[in-house]
Amino acid sequence: MTTELSPRTERFFLLTLAGIQFSHILDFMIMMPLGPVLMAAFGIGTHEFGLLVASYSFSAAASGILAATFVDRFERKRLLLLVFTLFGLATLACGLAPGYSTLIVARGLAGVFGGIMGALVQTMIADTIPFSRRARASGIVSSAFSISTIAGVPLSLWLANHLGWRAPFVLIAALTVVFLIVGLRFLPELRQHLSEEKHAHLFSTTFSVLGDSNHLRALLFSALIIFSGFTVIPYITVYAVNNVGIAQADIPIVYLVGGSATFISARLIGHWADKHGKVEVYRRVALLAMVPTLILTHAGVVPLWGWLIISASFFVLISGRMIPAMAIIASSAQPKLRGTFMSLNGTTQSLAMGLATTLAGFLTSLDADGRIVGYPLVGYVAIGANLLAIWIASRIVMHGRNA
Repeated sequence: MTTELSPRTERFFLLTLAGIQFSHILDFMIMMPLGPVLMAAFGIGTHEFGLLVASYSFSAAASGILAATFVDRFERKRLLLLVFTLFGLATLACGLAPGYSTLIVARGLAGVFGGIMGALVQTMIADTIPFSRRARASGIVSSAFSISTIAGVPLSLWLANHLGWRAPFVLIAALTVVFLIVGLRFLPELRQHLSEEKHAHLFSTTFSVLGDSNHLRALLFSALIIFSGFTVIPYITVYAVNNVGIAQADIPIVYLVGGSATFISARLIGHWADKHGKVEVYRRVALLAMVPTLILTHAGVVPLWGWLIISASFFVLISGRMIPAMAIIASSAQPKLRGTFMSLNGTTQSLAMGLATTLAGFLTSLDADGRIVGYPLVGYVAIGANLLAIWIASRIVMHGRNA
């Protein structure tokens, strides 16, 4: 069952979750455009950079397993704000890290709390928004991706160029303070999932989730979507600078244009998914996403305007898949197990993200001229995972209006 909110309360609720998600997404996303800067600062290659990005994902995966044992035992709002506070402190530690090794550790800590936080946000949407409007609500919260791309990444890169690579992490830590205050004011308490029932042991709800074949199909679907995107995404900026010939100073423009496009498309895709069906819209967007994926991973030297078209199309369609997909995934869970399921889903996604980033890091390398070699192969791997996800989508059973 969902908790009914008034239209005004629901609007502020979704915007607050979008703000929290903005901090979380920006913290993860900023690593990709900072790739050339960090590789130069630490003297590392694609393998080491891949491990730096993946440390966040693998830690998020581990924390998701832990969170699955307790997330449905606590009131949602308090748990989310506590985890968000710890996330802010870990992100601040990234900005204070003295070197590569300590930065990996700090990124791992940020991943621990970021993984729990991302799952909680999706759980709270499913707990409060009726199935008929759930994809649209996910689209509003997903606009955090667009806003972070439009405003957060360019601002962070500007700070990095003028104040050093540490500045973006300090900015994100400051933003967590702002959104903590907003969250205290506008997030409702959610405790309808709590019951008098006592679980036999710590992992009883986890075993209940994993014992459901529909849950397992949804988790596999989730992993394939993330894997297909994150084989490509972490290396886009490095490839653009080293292979395509885009100047580092123009990278903020790439994210500004791509983010603006996704800001418009996210709500449209959410509306279409609610109107025409989550699975059907997902299939169409996912099929279209293969075109810019292949073009992007095979591109040679192109002018800035050409790269803007390619990258913006990629951002719109790759992120657009996630809007109906998250509605499908969240709606596949039994309502009483939704928090545990979404935590396990967060673990699955983080693990897929880490494996994809690490695999792509080993499939690629830098040649003598500093260009990335092997990126087309990464594109083919992404296409294969995407096709498997499209196939399995129709095999997932979604709970209806009372989900």
